[in-house]
Amino acid sequence: MNKKLKTWLEILIVSTRLGLTSFGGPIAHLGYFHEEYIRRRKWMDEKGYADLVALCQFLPGPASSQVGIGIGIMRGGIVGGIISFLGFTLPSVIALIIFASLLHTFNIEDAGWINGLKIVAVVVVAHAVLGMAQKLTPDLQRKTIALFALIVTLLWQTAYTQIGVILLAGVIGFLVYRQQTKQEEQSISHFPISRRIGYISLTLFFGLLLLLPILRNLTSIEWVALFDSFYRSGSLVFGGGHVVLPLLEQEFVPAGWLSEQEFLAGYGAAQAVPGPLFTFAAYIGAVINGWQGGLFATFAIFLPAFLLLLGTLPFWDALRSNPKIKGALIGVNASVVGILIAALYNPIWTSSIHSAIDFALAAILFSMLVYWKLPPWIIVVTGAIGGLLIAYI
Repeated sequence: MNKKLKTWLEILIVSTRLGLTSFGGPIAHLGYFHEEYIRRRKWMDEKGYADLVALCQFLPGPASSQVGIGIGIMRGGIVGGIISFLGFTLPSVIALIIFASLLHTFNIEDAGWINGLKIVAVVVVAHAVLGMAQKLTPDLQRKTIALFALIVTLLWQTAYTQIGVILLAGVIGFLVYRQQTKQEEQSISHFPISRRIGYISLTLFFGLLLLLPILRNLTSIEWVALFDSFYRSGSLVFGGGHVVLPLLEQEFVPAGWLSEQEFLAGYGAAQAVPGPLFTFAAYIGAVINGWQGGLFATFAIFLPAFLLLLGTLPFWDALRSNPKIKGALIGVNASVVGILIAALYNPIWTSSIHSAIDFALAAILFSMLVYWKLPPWIIVVTGAIGGLLIAYI
């Protein structure tokens, strides 16, 4: 088999498995990615992964999806990035399109197996945080930066707080480590994207952002209006899927595209499926225009994330290898550890661990993952079964 085809097939298989089993929101997804791509398959080194996570925290859109796309690009070029995106995203898109027609008769938001999967997310994130902390905060200065990021993001929980913390940590890292960066290990990751592609992608991103509202006002085509609403929502959101939900509600409920009850039913469904929360757009699109609307909405809301990543990766690759920038990245990577610990506590821990028996299940799952080194899918299945059993106790 052609080497490229073999690589693309491998990316499709791995990303699809992640798309079927990655519950728990964007921070949990980063944990799953870290376990599968970095620990097990070593497709990137720790520093390269942390750099990519830091970049995607800066960009608007679904950070975990952008990280998955970036890893796919690194492994298999632009086609690899597209395949990685499709594998991770399509399972939840298909599920939510089906939910759009079926979920109204079921109430599974508080089902036991859903609570079990939330506990799985706690375990996966805790494992990822421990691994990243060992690599990225080895000295007192970096531990202090991580502690600062943890405290600030816990006390002021907004998307802009995260961006401010990352920027400030970059400044601190530049000042503290600018004389020591030569001793730091060089990241071995390289993203095969030319600057020409970067310029084209950024031009498309800003061009569509400016032109779509104009086209919407000049025409009465429903598809143009839908594309504008989803594209704008995906372009202007920092902080991931939970932040996009109120934007989507403002875009579609008052305009009469769907009712408040339908919106809330879809929100419950989105919590119940794996993959990125941005796929909630597939549910809205399917309510409005069937499965075609669901696929169209998915394309429209994720397109800005893809264009932004392709547009920034070529320049990011050059910047992060610049000795003047490496000190800043050391600080940024340390702050990412603190932000992940804050997210591990809230919302992941606070929404999942409610009793001693929940904690006991988490301890069992953590031991299975870390000490017995069982595959993540076994942890997911065990967590779901454990959640069901707890519901009957």
